[in-house]
Amino acid sequence: MVDFKTLIDLQITIFCLLLAGYILTKAGVLSLDARKPLSALLINFVLPCNIFSSFMIEFNMQILKDCLAILIVSVCAQIFAVVISRFIYPGSTREQLAVLRYGTVVSNAGFMGNPVAYGLFGTQGLLYASFYQIPLRIFMWSAGLACFTGTKGEHVLRKVLTHPCIIAIFLGMIRMVFQIPLPSGLTKAITYSSNCTTALSMLTIGNILAGVDLKTTFSLKGLWYCLVRLLLIPGLVFFGCMLFQVEPLVRSVSVVLAGMPAAATTAILAANYDCDDAFAAKIVFMSTLLSLVTVPVLCLLFAA
Repeated sequence: MVDFKTLIDLQITIFCLLLAGYILTKAGVLSLDARKPLSALLINFVLPCNIFSSFMIEFNMQILKDCLAILIVSVCAQIFAVVISRFIYPGSTREQLAVLRYGTVVSNAGFMGNPVAYGLFGTQGLLYASFYQIPLRIFMWSAGLACFTGTKGEHVLRKVLTHPCIIAIFLGMIRMVFQIPLPSGLTKAITYSSNCTTALSMLTIGNILAGVDLKTTFSLKGLWYCLVRLLLIPGLVFFGCMLFQVEPLVRSVSVVLAGMPAAATTAILAANYDCDDAFAAKIVFMSTLLSLVTVPVLCLLFAA
C-alpha cells in the first residue's frame, strides 16, 4: 500500500509547483509562449535523462517479465480508450469531439506520470512508467493524431523510434541488461538533470494553465470527460489487472498512469487543426486540477 503521508506530500508538492508556474506566468516572469521552449527542454533532454536514470538498477528476469506485462497492460488500455472515445461523447460538435477523443486516447503520463510514478514507487516504478508510455506515444502519433486529421498519422514508426524518450529507453535497456559502467561525471550529470523533472514538468503545466479563462472553465461536458479520463479508464485497468493477476507494483503503476489528466498537446493540436482550442485548454485545466484529488483516490483504492 502506498504510504499516505508520501502521497499527500507529493500532491502538495505538485500543487505548489503548478501554482508557481501559474503565478510566474501571470506576473509576467514567464510568457505564455514559454511553454514551447520549456516543453522542448523537457521532451528532448530532461525526460530522457529521467528515463535513462531509471535503468540504473540491477537487472533480473523478474524485471524483464514485469516490463513486458506493463507493455501489454498499456496496449490494452490504449485500445480500450480508442474504442470508447467513439461512443461516449454524444451531442458534441465536430470540433469538440476531436478534442474529447484525443484527450481520451492521449494522457499527460509523460510530463505528470513520471514524477508521480517516481515519487510514489521509486526508481523501479519510474522504470515501469517508461515502458507504459511506449504504446502511449505510438497511439499519440497514430490514432490520436487521426482524431484531428481524420487520417492515420504518417511516418508513425519513424516518429516513435526517433523520439528522445524512446531512444532513452533503448539506451537504458542496453546499459541495464549488460550492466555497462558509466563515468562518474556522466552519471551525476544524468542524475542531476533527472532530478529537475518534477519541478520543470509542473512549472510548464502551470504556464499552460495560466492561459485558460477560469471563469468559464467548468462545464458538464468537461466534467464527464474528466470522469472518463481520471476514473473510468484507470478503474477498468485495475479490474483487468486483477482478473489476470498482474504483479502488484505493475498494477499500481498502470492504474496511476492510466488516471493521468489530458495531455497539454490536446490544446496545442486543437489550435493547429482549427478545432475548439479554448475548450481543449479548459479540459486540460479541469482534468489536471481534479487529478490532484483523483490520483490519491486511485492510490488509496487500487494501489498495492
